[in-house]
Amino acid sequence: MNDLKEKIRNIPDFPKKGIMFRDITTLLQDKESFRQVVDGLSNQLKEKEIKFDKIVSAESRGFIFGGILAYKFNAGFVPVRKPGKLPAPKIKQEFETEYSVDAFEIHKDAIKENEKILICDDLLATAGTSLAAIKLIEKLGGKVQGCVFLIELSFLNGREKLKEYDVFSLIQYDK
Repeated sequence: MNDLKEKIRNIPDFPKKGIMFRDITTLLQDKESFRQVVDGLSNQLKEKEIKFDKIVSAESRGFIFGGILAYKFNAGFVPVRKPGKLPAPKIKQEFETEYSVDAFEIHKDAIKENEKILICDDLLATAGTSLAAIKLIEKLGGKVQGCVFLIELSFLNGREKLKEYDVFSLIQYDK
């Protein structure tokens, strides 16, 4: 998967000074790399034998991979969105990232009691967004089975905050 790193554009000081933004749009534009990511995530899920009813992904890049994996594994897909984007009754969870404070919302009827949930996102950094999604899922009675990511910024130790879950990523950056 190291060759996938070459398809990711690095943008220094975005969205603020000191942040190295990992732009996946360049990877998505390359059909072979895009296919390699989807196949890589799918193979990891099969190898780990993670069973789930639905995939929860946070906006917006998480939707790309979460939707495809939901289709491939015959699962439902649940979007977690920033405030004001979902039209039906919802619940809200605030979170912190490596550079901001924000919140997510989920429809109250998106997850049923004891449904098995997989979290899929493009990036694991501090785990702020994943932990917010987990709290929303658990408030609705869902059971998180694992978390999958395209990229992991391992130097930010987000995996440690998710240690009670099965976590994997295709690409790791250690600085």
